[in-house]
Amino acid sequence: MNTIRIYKTPGLLLVFHQEQYYSFPADWNSFVNRKGLYQLILTDLAGKTPMDKTAAEKIIAGSLEAPIASQEVWAAGVTYFRSRTARMEESEDAGGATFYDKVYVAERPELFFKATPGRVSGHKQTVYIREDSSWDVPEPELTLFVSSHGTIEGYTVGNDMSSRSIEGENPLYLPQAKVYEKCAGLGPCLLVTDTPIPPDTLIRMAIYRGETQQYADSVTISQMKRSHQELVDYLFRGCAFPDGCYLMTGTCLVPENSFTLQDNDRVEISIDHIGTLINEVQTMH
Repeated sequence: MNTIRIYKTPGLLLVFHQEQYYSFPADWNSFVNRKGLYQLILTDLAGKTPMDKTAAEKIIAGSLEAPIASQEVWAAGVTYFRSRTARMEESEDAGGATFYDKVYVAERPELFFKATPGRVSGHKQTVYIREDSSWDVPEPELTLFVSSHGTIEGYTVGNDMSSRSIEGENPLYLPQAKVYEKCAGLGPCLLVTDTPIPPDTLIRMAIYRGETQQYADSVTISQMKRSHQELVDYLFRGCAFPDGCYLMTGTCLVPENSFTLQDNDRVEISIDHIGTLINEVQTMH
């Protein structure tokens, strides 16, 4: 698999290919929303002069933004067996456990709206937990960038912040458990590849309170029950995305039921080939 990484900053798009950085005008939508993106970027790079690597890395370190402009963020649920089990546990008292059991084996996947661009945080930016929630966790997810044509053109790291107490109280509260200010993290870049990301790709998540690690685990994306294209095909049934969209593909890394996020916790999510997304946690007031 050959790779290109695109970093979004306020003034420039920085493209990293074969250990070199190249700069492009900061028109995110038109640059990324192209079918066959990997080959088109190679054409864009032909004859282009690389920029100074130290200068590029300084820009990224100082002004990196989430890799999104006008794209909506959607998410898939219960795509891993562990997620099915966790959802059943949290909703058992409310009588909702059977819904998660059924959707795991159903033909139609669970898909839900996650965030508008303004509610998305980037690398080293803050994500929120709700003030009216008592049980909150991050959900680390491989996130697809899908063009307006319905083709998977890239990948990024996703942090699907979730209120387990609200969703567990009643499955109909899912939108409130999932959609609120700074409810999602994306970054640090958009990975563009010439072939699909391999099934042995590893997702790792660690949660720190101060310098004490509260949780750490990993999983390969091969544990997903559904294929990426299957999820995309269902998402595009009845929906159009003029500038493309993002689709989080579900989680398998779920902290123990006794754990909940607190202010100033730090969430680090790494996915092979893409990089690491770091978010600090604060309560939304």
